[in-house]
Amino acid sequence: MEKSQDTNQQVDYNPRKANLLEALFVFILLIGIMSVSILVFEVDPHVPMFAGVIIAALMALKIGYKWDDIEQSMVKGITQALQSIIILAIIGILVGVWISSGVVPSMIYYGLSILSPSIFLIATVLICSITSLATGSSWGTAGTMGIALMGIAHGMGIPAPMAAGAILSGAYFGDKMSPLSDTTNLAPAMAGTDVFTHIKAMAKPTIISYILTLVIFGVFSAKYGKAGADTSAITSLQGGLADAFNISPVLLLPPVVVIVAIALKVPAIPGIVLGILAGCVLGPIFQDGFTLGTIMDAGKGGYVSETGVEALDSLLTAGGLESMMDSISLTIIAMMFGGIAERCGILETIINTFIHKLKSATSLVAATLLTCLLSNITMPEQYISIVIPGRMFADIYRERGYHPKMLSSTLEASGTVTSGMIPWNTCGVYMSKVLKVPTVQYVPYLFFNLLMPIVTLILTALGPIVFYAKDDPETIVSFD
Repeated sequence: MEKSQDTNQQVDYNPRKANLLEALFVFILLIGIMSVSILVFEVDPHVPMFAGVIIAALMALKIGYKWDDIEQSMVKGITQALQSIIILAIIGILVGVWISSGVVPSMIYYGLSILSPSIFLIATVLICSITSLATGSSWGTAGTMGIALMGIAHGMGIPAPMAAGAILSGAYFGDKMSPLSDTTNLAPAMAGTDVFTHIKAMAKPTIISYILTLVIFGVFSAKYGKAGADTSAITSLQGGLADAFNISPVLLLPPVVVIVAIALKVPAIPGIVLGILAGCVLGPIFQDGFTLGTIMDAGKGGYVSETGVEALDSLLTAGGLESMMDSISLTIIAMMFGGIAERCGILETIINTFIHKLKSATSLVAATLLTCLLSNITMPEQYISIVIPGRMFADIYRERGYHPKMLSSTLEASGTVTSGMIPWNTCGVYMSKVLKVPTVQYVPYLFFNLLMPIVTLILTALGPIVFYAKDDPETIVSFD
C-alpha cells in the first residue's frame, strides 16, 4: 500500500513550463540586477549572476518544481561546461609556464620589432594582435602595449581615437582567436563544442575582417605615418624584456606546437598540455634559474614580473591556475542559472515567441548577433553576452541541424567584440579609461570589431558558413 502511494505521488508530479510573463520576469529582473550592480556599484558580475540563480530557482518552485529537480538541473548545467572549466584551469598553468620560460616575452619582443613609423597603425594592430594572442587578454594588451603605443601616436600626430581603434582592433583579434582567452573557451562551452573546433570555425570570417582592417589602417598609415617619431617607449619595453629574459626565436616553438596540434585535430586538452610541456623543456635551456620549482610556482600562482618597467610588470604578472578561478567561478554560476532556465522552459518560452519567424540560417545568425549585442547593452558584461545567448540558442541550432561551432563562432562575432563598443559595458569603461579616449570617439575606428558581425552575416547569407551543419560527432558535446 505504501509503495502504491509513492507511485501515485510520482505520477502527480508534473510541473508545467514557465509562461512568457514568468520567463520575461526572470530575465528582466536579472537584467536590472546586473545593470545596477555593474554600472552603479561597479562590482564583478559573479554575485549578481548568483542573484539570477536565486530568482530562477524561486520561479521554478512557484510553478511546481521540487528542490531536488532544481538542484539536478543546476548540476546538469555545470556538467555541460566541465570541459571548458578544465581547459581554463590548464590554460592558467600554460600562461604561467610560458611567461616564466620566456615564450610570451619572446613573442612580445619580436612583435615590437615590426614597429615602423611609416606603417604605424598597421604595426599597432599587428603588435597588439601578437600580444593578445600570447596572453589571451585584450584588457592586458590595452593596459600595457596600448598605453605605450598611444604615447607614440601622440608624437606622430596621429589622432588619439584612430590609434585607440588600431590598438583595440588588434587586442580583440587576439582575445577572440587565442586558445588562452577565457571568452574563446567560454563560447564553445555554451554552444556544445570544443575550443579547437571553435577556433577553426571562426577562422574564415575573422581573417577576412582582419585583412580588411589592416587595409583600412594601411590607408590611414600612409597619411599620418612619418619618420623621426619618438619610439623610446618601445625601446624601453624591449630593453626590459631583454634584461629580464633570454630572448630567442626558438622560444616561439611552443605556440607552434599548439597550432600544429590544432591543425592535426588533437583534442584540446592534450594539445594545450603539449604546449605546456614544450615550455617546460625550453625554460631550463634558455632561462637562468628555471627549475622544477619555477614550473610549479608559475603553474599555480602565475609569474610575478619585476623588470622595473611598469608597463611590462603589469603585463607579465599573470597566469597560473589561481588566475583562472575568477572565470571558472563565473562559468559555474552562469551554468547554474542556465540549467534551471532550461529545465523550467524559461529560455524555451522566450525563444519560441519569435523562433518561427527565423526560417533561414541567415536569420538565425542575425538573431544571435543581435541578442549578444543587446546583452552587452542591457547586462553590460562580456561573459554574460556569451553565456545567456549561448544557452538560449543552443537547442535551436541543434534542432535545425547546424553544428554547434556555428553558434559558438557567432557568439564571439558579436558577444566578444561588441563589448568594447558600449560606453557603460565593463569592457568599454576599462578601455576608455586606460587609453584615455572616450568610447564614442574610438568606436568609428574600431574597424575589426565593427566588421566582424557584418562579415559573419554576409558569409552566412552567401552560404560558406552553412558547412557548419555537417555532422561531426567527435566535436559535438552531448546536451543529454
